[in-house]
Amino acid sequence: MFDIKIKDGTIYDFNDNSKKVLDIGITNGKIIKIEENIGQAKKEIDASNMVVSPGFIDIHMHEETIGNTVDNDDYDIANKMLLMGVTTGVGGNCGINKQSIKEFYDFVDKNGSPINYLLFIGHNYLREQVGIEDRYRKATDKEIEEMKVLLNEAIDYGAIGLSFGIEYSPGITLDEIVKLCEPLKGKEVLLSAHYRKDVKYAIESVNELIDISKKTGIPMQISHLGSCAAYGMMDETLEVIQNAIDDGIDIEADCYPYEAFSTYIGSAVFDEGCFELWNKSYDSILLTEEPYKGVKCDQELFHKVRKEYPNMLVVAFVMNEKEVIEAIKSPFMSIASDGLYNKSQGHPRGAGTFPRILSKYVREEKELTMIDALKKMSLKPAKRLGLKHKGEIKLNYDADLVIFNPENIQDNADYLNPTVPPEGIEYVIINGEIAVEDNNIKESRLGKVIRK
Repeated sequence: MFDIKIKDGTIYDFNDNSKKVLDIGITNGKIIKIEENIGQAKKEIDASNMVVSPGFIDIHMHEETIGNTVDNDDYDIANKMLLMGVTTGVGGNCGINKQSIKEFYDFVDKNGSPINYLLFIGHNYLREQVGIEDRYRKATDKEIEEMKVLLNEAIDYGAIGLSFGIEYSPGITLDEIVKLCEPLKGKEVLLSAHYRKDVKYAIESVNELIDISKKTGIPMQISHLGSCAAYGMMDETLEVIQNAIDDGIDIEADCYPYEAFSTYIGSAVFDEGCFELWNKSYDSILLTEEPYKGVKCDQELFHKVRKEYPNMLVVAFVMNEKEVIEAIKSPFMSIASDGLYNKSQGHPRGAGTFPRILSKYVREEKELTMIDALKKMSLKPAKRLGLKHKGEIKLNYDADLVIFNPENIQDNADYLNPTVPPEGIEYVIINGEIAVEDNNIKESRLGKVIRK
């Protein structure tokens, strides 16, 4: 008898691009049978007229405040991820950590988590740890050596690689990056990078990331490509990346399905000249937190909030959605949320990315086929992360699954209510146990740390 039987679900085969209606048998956290009429189980789920997908793998998200008790949860974002079908997420992106890898992993090991977790160790975090307070200055050789020690400790404890947030610390040099990567040579790790500059600098910035991969010999994941190049530069940027891949460089990218980005208003992203670069005005910036929640900026308010509330998350409506779609459709692209909240305030991508793809871009606008979308949300990131038993529905694979209704799946989060859960995701199964049932969280501590 199986622990769980999923009956009559529509399953997409990523190998031959077919779909079939089959049963799935789950025991001890693994998929052990995929056939018709497989027999009895302790728990049966009727998946008629529903899609059964591998759990979504979010290769780029941010868990900023682990151990916080906002929303009666120790996690600032993972519970929102769970409700939109994410079963595994990758934090520590854009060079950012808020605590050590050991502290984060130990907390999950002790308490469990809404989703499975992997973490990068962030370059900007390492800079802070060795005392670099000025984001506009380069590191000394001594500081780089000190960062290498901390980097080795993080990798030894299971971090999956090193992430960069070059735009957030403009003083970072290519030489600093290459030297810092020296301890990683020969190891199975991944680099991830928030580029140096967007818009007219997109090509130059992407070429720098390609150069880092060339010089270090380490695979590179370009973060949220839409916010880098969706300003009239996307076609050329995608061509540059594809040419690098054709030349043997191990480089891929990820992208979220929105025309606006979000970050802290006090960051270097909003340094003088940004509006001229984007060809936008101050009213393109939406404030997300009190005392200005839902207010669009003018010049005076922008500078006031930047000075008085530098850690406020804001949303910048500066990108071209058509170019974002082109990025998402690219063969080397994974879909990722870049989800980030501050006390449940921020951008709707943290609660809506994956349902938005399936409703808006698959069902309504038909920009992607269902199977291509599911691959970009499961198989592709699983392969990129070296997760050999996730990302597909196969025998002996981990039973991380999402069951959703393709006719009514819908993202509901918006820019004023960024954490509203989606509709249409009936079940989420993590490590062989039901985490979400009927769009509601049933168990929120089934996730585990995945160490490299």
